[in-house]
Amino acid sequence: MPDDFSVGRRVRLPHLSLLSDSPSFLAKSVPDIMAPRKKVTPPAPTPEVKLPTPKRAGSAKARRSAARLNAVQALYQIELTESSPEVIITEYANFRLGQELDGDRYVSADGELFAAIVRGATSRQHEIDPVLSQALDRQHLDRLELLLRAILRAGAWELLAGGDTAARIVINDYIDVAHGFFAGREPGMINGVLDKVARIVRPDELASRAGGQEGAQG
Repeated sequence: MPDDFSVGRRVRLPHLSLLSDSPSFLAKSVPDIMAPRKKVTPPAPTPEVKLPTPKRAGSAKARRSAARLNAVQALYQIELTESSPEVIITEYANFRLGQELDGDRYVSADGELFAAIVRGATSRQHEIDPVLSQALDRQHLDRLELLLRAILRAGAWELLAGGDTAARIVINDYIDVAHGFFAGREPGMINGVLDKVARIVRPDELASRAGGQEGAQG
């Protein structure tokens, strides 16, 4: 004889009247699909954060250099923590740009340039990384230290985006950023890779530079 757990055994279910004394048992158990639904209003889109350029002592060149340094730090943090670029931009605007650190007050960064680098390097990473891989030659971008990738992506975005700043000035600023973090050959590597990137994305400018026509803005 089959036992109580045999496959295919027919099981007789109790009558519904045994499950509840109330005749409305089924009505309470099944959602009323005919009931009117409340209209759900979608949340309003988050407004874009606008960062004013700090009005503080420091030359325009110094503020742009500070913006590049802060942008590299922000890109490092974004990749390390997988945070949203807008969250990090807001955090830097509120708590870091031009703030005191260990009693020292640093030159305020150019807020617009800082935000542009962070947004551009993250949103156009799919364009930037292939150019960097081409410039790196035998090295693999994903095998570099995270901080080196942040420096290269920030510099490559500025070179790719164009603007009024000469390529050599952009490259020199990111070499200085690298010197702030590395004491070895890394700054030289940054110089070589970004120079190759500039030759790929700004060939006309570098040709004119060879003729002594380099831009002057930092």
